[in-house]
Amino acid sequence: MNWLAWIPFLEPINWFHRWWYLLLIPLAFGISVAYKAIRVPNLNRYWWQVAIMTTQITLGVTAIGIALALFVQFAIPALTR
Repeated sequence: MNWLAWIPFLEPINWFHRWWYLLLIPLAFGISVAYKAIRVPNLNRYWWQVAIMTTQITLGVTAIGIALALFVQFAIPALTR
């Protein structure tokens, strides 16, 4: 791909499509840092709470994704019978 002719919103970067789900980790970390900076009354355990919240977001989104995949694979075909 010629990088000088690349149009960002019209032509996606093809080499990144296999690992797009890994962006969940920095996204969850950024949300956790911002949220905990506002909500934590004492900054002694700030990074520990950020790590816990990052893990919770990552596991929650992963669980929702698995549940949705199972629903699409099994529940929707069962409804169409």
